[in-house]
Amino acid sequence: MTDQVFSIRQMCDRFNVTPRTLRFYEAKELIAPLREGQRRVYSKREAARVHLILLGKKFGFSLEELRQLLDLYYLDDAQQTQLTQTFAMATKRLDALKAQRDELNVAINDLETRIKWGAKMITPQKQQAAE
Repeated sequence: MTDQVFSIRQMCDRFNVTPRTLRFYEAKELIAPLREGQRRVYSKREAARVHLILLGKKFGFSLEELRQLLDLYYLDDAQQTQLTQTFAMATKRLDALKAQRDELNVAINDLETRIKWGAKMITPQKQQAAE
């Protein structure tokens, strides 16, 4: 093999994941390391796929969505389908995250208001107890 390859330990160290995680990704057909006997050998391609999987997970994509996007790489269209689908999914995900952020901001503001009210209610009781 002339391409750079990585052991499972090197992949774990590189991406801060466990061997179990890599085996799980393999079982889900997200990556396909080569085998040398019982030993898994990861190519640059597999390392790039793990990087994309972890990035996609960070943004909230499901493993099935990621698998579908990764599989589009092999179409013979200079990755145009993959890029188009990724753009569409990313735009949809961004909209969902922004909506979730807006909902969280409303909840945070409401909770802050209730905490301030609770603090005002507690303060007079503490003063009365001290007297």
